[in-house]
Amino acid sequence: MGPESEGGAASNGLLVPPRPVMPAANHSSLVPQSLFLVGIPGLERFHLWFALPLCLMYAVALLGNLALVVAIALQPALHQPMYVFLAMLATTDVVLSCTTVPKALGIFWFQSRAISFGACLAQVFFIHFVSATESAILLAMAFDRYVAICHPLRHAAILTHAVIWRIGLASFLRAFSAVVTLVFLLHRLPYCGHQVIPHTYCEHMGVARLACADITVNVVYGLTAALSTLGIDSVLICASYVLIVCAILRLPTKEARHKALDTCGSHICVILMFYTPAFFSFFTHRFGHQIPRHIHILLANLYVIVPPMLNPIIYGAKTKLIREGVTGLFLGKHI
Repeated sequence: MGPESEGGAASNGLLVPPRPVMPAANHSSLVPQSLFLVGIPGLERFHLWFALPLCLMYAVALLGNLALVVAIALQPALHQPMYVFLAMLATTDVVLSCTTVPKALGIFWFQSRAISFGACLAQVFFIHFVSATESAILLAMAFDRYVAICHPLRHAAILTHAVIWRIGLASFLRAFSAVVTLVFLLHRLPYCGHQVIPHTYCEHMGVARLACADITVNVVYGLTAALSTLGIDSVLICASYVLIVCAILRLPTKEARHKALDTCGSHICVILMFYTPAFFSFFTHRFGHQIPRHIHILLANLYVIVPPMLNPIIYGAKTKLIREGVTGLFLGKHI
C-alpha cells in the first residue's frame, strides 16, 4: 500500500534471508526506544537543497487541500457526490503530507534523525492507512463517473448522501483492518539493537528489515494487503473506465462525447499520479535491482507530496464549479 523504499524488504520480494528467531521472553528488551532515519543515502550533501522545494510543495499542498475541503463544506452547490468524494480525497492528502513531510524537513534542515519507536509505528500506520483509503476513494469516484455517464437518470437515486457516507466509512474500515495488522506484525518482532533506516520516513518493510527474526510473515502479508487493496481497486477502476468509454462512444454527437470525456479528465489525471509511482516502485523493487537506492527513496518522497500538491490544482484548473467555490470562499459569496 504505497511505494516501499529501497530500505524495505519488499525490494527483495520473498528472497529475504531468514534471521534467527529470538525467544519470546527477550522481546520487551529488544524493542528499541528510538530509531534513526538517514534521509536520502548517498545524497546527504544535497539535503538542504531538497528541503526548499519540499517545503514549498508542502505549503501548496496544505493550502490547496484545506481550501478545497472548506469550499466544498460551505458551498451548497458543491454538495454533489463527485465533490464530496473529492473532499475526502483532499483530507487524506493533508494527513499523508503531514505524516511524512515535517520529519523529512527536520532531517534535511536540522539533522533531526531520531524518531521514537512508537512514533515510527504511527508513521507506518498513517502512511499505509492513507494510501489504502485514497485508493478506495479513487475507486468510489470512478463508480460515480460510471453512474453519471452510463445511468444519468438514476445518478441522484443511486448515490444519495447516505450511500456516499457509507462508502466513505467502508473505505476507512477496510484500510484500518488491513493496516493495523501491519503495525501488530512489526511490534511483535525483536530488533536486537538495529536502529538505522535508510529513508526519510518509516514504512512497513523498512522497519521490518531491522528485525533479528524471520520476517517472511511480514513480507507475505504486506504483499497480500497491497494486492487486496490497491491491486483490486486499480482493476475495478480500469473496468469502470472501459464501460465509461463504451458508453461515451455510443453518444450521438461529438460535442456530447467531448463533454462526457471532459468530466472524467481530472479524475484520470489524479488516478495516474497516484498509481503510477506506486506500481513503478512495486515492480522496480522486484525486477529493477540495478536502480540505485536513492532513486527509490526520491520516488517514495515524491509519492507523498506531489499528488497532494497537484490534486487541488488539477481539479481547480479543470472544474469551473470548484474555481468558483474557492473564489467564493475568499470573497464570502455562495455559488
